[in-house]
Amino acid sequence: MSNKEKNKQIKKQRRHARIRAKISGTSERPRISVFKSNKGMFVQLIDDTKGFTLVSVNSKEVKADGDKKAVSFEIGKLLAKKAVEKKISSAVFDKGSYKYHGRIESLASGAREGGLKF
Repeated sequence: MSNKEKNKQIKKQRRHARIRAKISGTSERPRISVFKSNKGMFVQLIDDTKGFTLVSVNSKEVKADGDKKAVSFEIGKLLAKKAVEKKISSAVFDKGSYKYHGRIESLASGAREGGLKF
C-alpha cells in the first residue's frame, strides 16, 4: 500500500470519527448507518444506547433495475417501510465518511419518501 492510499484511508477515518462524535442514535430516534461498496450498499437503523441493530437493508434485497442511484433510492424506501412497521418515525442520518451526494443523497430522499423524518 502506497503512502497516498494510506493518507486517503486516514482522512476517511478522521471524517467518519468527526461525524460520529456529533451523532448518536436512541431507541426513539435511531441512527441510520450507511456503508457503500462498488457492488452494493448496506444500511442499518442502530440504537446506540443499547448497541442494537433495529432494522437492516442491503442492495441484494431490492429488485430494482437501473443505475446505482435508483437502487439506493429503493433501499431508502424499503428501510423506511421496515422502520414504520417497527413504529419508528424519525431517525438521525449518519452518512459516514461519504459526501452527501449521489447514492447517499438518493438513499436519504428514498427514506424520506418512505415516511422517515430526519
